[in-house]
Amino acid sequence: WFPDNISKYLDITGYFRIIPRSAFLDAPVKNRENVIFSDWRTIGADYLVKGHFQWRGRELVVEMRLYDTIRGEVVLSKKYNGKGDERKNMAIKFVDEILLALTGERGVFNTRIAYVLKRGNNSEIYTIAFDGSDPVRITNYQSLTLIPRWSPDGRQISYTSYKDNNPDFYIRDMKSGMRKKISGYPGLNLSGAWSPDGRKILLTLSKDGNQEIYVMDSMNGYLQRLTYEYAIDVSPVWSPDGTKIAFVSNRAGSPQIYIMDSDGRNIKRLTYEGSYNTSLSWSMKDNRIAYEGTVGGRFQLFTISAEGGAPQQLTAQGGEHKHPSWSPDGRYLAFTLKSGGSSKIAVMNANGTNIRILCEGSNPSWSPYLQ
Repeated sequence: WFPDNISKYLDITGYFRIIPRSAFLDAPVKNRENVIFSDWRTIGADYLVKGHFQWRGRELVVEMRLYDTIRGEVVLSKKYNGKGDERKNMAIKFVDEILLALTGERGVFNTRIAYVLKRGNNSEIYTIAFDGSDPVRITNYQSLTLIPRWSPDGRQISYTSYKDNNPDFYIRDMKSGMRKKISGYPGLNLSGAWSPDGRKILLTLSKDGNQEIYVMDSMNGYLQRLTYEYAIDVSPVWSPDGTKIAFVSNRAGSPQIYIMDSDGRNIKRLTYEGSYNTSLSWSMKDNRIAYEGTVGGRFQLFTISAEGGAPQQLTAQGGEHKHPSWSPDGRYLAFTLKSGGSSKIAVMNANGTNIRILCEGSNPSWSPYLQ
């Protein structure tokens, strides 16, 4: 069990090439301690994971090591104790330790992805683990519920729901399950991003005529309008330091990306390539914004520096690639892959490689690191 699952978790990170067992020259099970490094180097292995486990009554004891086959030394050695049903957590913890040792940062296995699952005319919010396991339903309104967004501490999710026959804005406490309607103005109350410190939430409201961007204090509900434009302004997201806001506007004739100060001043256009650019996600680890744009009549995913410049196209496959959402470590993007009439949640590396399908659904939102 452990070799198969550690290999699986390492593989889905997209940072390792797993060598098949058929290529092994050494026997890992029989030769636990004495590692013949030359045999592993011969088959192209830079690193080797070895381990063993034993039962002590009802307790499972697992010892695992990571070796550098080039230097011929132990990089990492860990021991885990627990019950049999905790072996998945043990494997994930060790993979996290491998990533930390080799890259300087842990993985995102303790994160979750919120998404929308539609059934008939209704849709609900669910969450799922990074590896596609453990789907959990968050809402059960039997209505259209859309646009999940995590708070920066992972304790709350905001969303828009038609449960009261108007697209109202809600916040749900993930621990208690309590929900509260925060904004219920006539017309659109579209869920936006939380500020990095969690004190403010961006909203798109149509209460004053057309769709404009507002910022709300998450503690006292104080509302401030940021954009004043005859055009439509939507999809606001915060910069990592909370001083800037990127958004989408059709004020130049087609949907394009703009950046402004957090108080609504100094608006500047960011994208000039493509006739339809929307659905923004700003990486919390660097200064890149992911978005969807049309290419040949289909939506593909791009990133662009917040300073401007040429965008980088990440996807080019068939189908529609929409709704990008960065992982908290900036290594991955979750997105909607629509093909053949069905929509699925997919994950890929930040450079567009290693695409994995997680589940049916759309409009993903990646959580921060969770406790």
